[in-house]
Amino acid sequence: MSKFIVLDAGPLGLLMQRRGLQLADDCRVWASDHLLAGNLILVPEVADYEVRRELLRLNKLAAVQRLDLFNTVSTSRYLPLTTHAMRRAAELWADVRKRGLPTADPKELDADVIVAAQCLTSGLPISDVVVATTNPVHLARFISAELWQNI
Repeated sequence: MSKFIVLDAGPLGLLMQRRGLQLADDCRVWASDHLLAGNLILVPEVADYEVRRELLRLNKLAAVQRLDLFNTVSTSRYLPLTTHAMRRAAELWADVRKRGLPTADPKELDADVIVAAQCLTSGLPISDVVVATTNPVHLARFISAELWQNI
């Protein structure tokens, strides 16, 4: 059965790095292996935002072009933000704070809850969704999340 692998900003950023950086090259091989195995790799809009803003700040325009290409290779790769996802994210954010388990400083936007909400409201079978990340602790409170190397 195919998995839906949702990229958090960490692995997505690695995929946009230039060739020759070992960790980035390893991440590209990992992604390619999953695609060849029939798994789908998805990019939530909020992860695109996190990676894109940093690439633009650093004036890495070739990497921005790689990001644009990566997002459009498949028509189903990009998960756009929706009002439903943002409202679900607000619910998740409030719930973990009520339970004393915040995932970010209260003044931060908290992209982790937005990534989770995008997954939860995507219409995908949640049992087949896993978020590939560099820090699964916060995301795993809401949805299946693993270090990208462990998927």
